[in-house]
This record gives sequence, C-alpha cells and structure tokens, in this order.
Amino acid sequence: MIFQLDPHTLSFPDPTLAEPDGLLAVGGDLRPERLMVAYRHGIFPWYNDDTPVLWYSPHERFVLFPEALKISKSMRQVLRSGRFEVTHDRAFAAVINACAAQPRPGQDGTWITANMQQAYTRLHVLGHAHSVEVWLAGKLVGGLYGVAVGTVFCGESMFSNEANASKVALAALCRSGRYGLIDCQVYTDHLASLGARMISRNEYMAELISLP
Repeated sequence: MIFQLDPHTLSFPDPTLAEPDGLLAVGGDLRPERLMVAYRHGIFPWYNDDTPVLWYSPHERFVLFPEALKISKSMRQVLRSGRFEVTHDRAFAAVINACAAQPRPGQDGTWITANMQQAYTRLHVLGHAHSVEVWLAGKLVGGLYGVAVGTVFCGESMFSNEANASKVALAALCRSGRYGLIDCQVYTDHLASLGARMISRNEYMAELISLP
C-alpha cells in the first residue's frame, strides 16, 4: 500500500508497510524537518520532475561498514601518491551540482532535481548534510554528499571526472572516523566490489535506534 502524506504533519507511515520495491509514501515536501524525520526512520526521497515526491524505505538496505572497505593495491598507491587533495564540506553546492550533471548509463536525466539540490543545500547549512571533495591541481574532480544521522552516513550520490576520484572520496569518508555505517541505499555492482553488502531493514534500523 502506498500512503499519501498529510502536508500538515511530519509523520510517516510504518516503513515495514512499504511496497516490495521500497516505495512507501507520496507527497509532502522537502523541508528540512521532514527530511530529517524521514532519515531517522530509514526513509529517503527518490523521484524526478515528472512525479510528486516519492518516499522509499527498502526492505533490504545496501550498506558499507567502513572497516570492510576493499582497497586494491593500485588504489592504495593512488592514495599514497598524494596526487589528489581531499577536503570536507568545502564545496557542498558544487559537489551536488556535479552529481546532478554526472552522466549515468541507462538513465535519462537525473533524480537530483533543482528542488532536491536546494533542499540538501539547506540541510548542509543546518549541519545535517555533508560533502567530501576531491581536487586535482585546484580543480574539483570528484566527490560525494549525504546526510548524517548520528554515526550513520546516508550517502546520496557521488561523481568522478577523473579516474579513481570518487573512490578517493569514499576512502576518505570511511577513514574519517566519523561514521560506523555508510548507507548506500540501493545496490550497485561498483559499490559491491568495494565491500558494500545487503542487510535487512531490522539490522539497519537497529543501527539507527542505537544512536545516542
């Protein structure tokens, strides 16, 4: 069953009632308060300009435990080389814009709409959303962004305009010591090769519930 959100309240239906594909609810808005209620209950928005806001809570979650990150020998050499400069929260707006512009095989357009960019930039200003930037010779060539819920980092998207740049960003996130779990939301072969795996909703929610 797909629920229609009440525009006057911030509450969500029980995430266990989501459809098999994870779709739980429709409607509402992207105000910071609603977004943070959603993330604290394992729910996130995912839609495009042709639909109303759609809210998902997958029955299985694709996650990466930082200590499980797989770094190849060649990637270790890249990290040691110092070729890239890595920063945190220096250029959030530029990162989310680059993620929106990143070509993705099999996708026509982007789900990172202008409204989404504005909403997550507001979350960043409020201290909830964060970015990792990767620079080469002073130029932004890779990065990622997401929402922090305690020690869980809910990754939204990443981009790379230079070989290995997004991997450098992910390695920096894992090595920051700030997070015990990185929520990758949905499966990709690329992240699976780096150590991400599926866990049940119950396992994921236990991580959120255990937060201080």
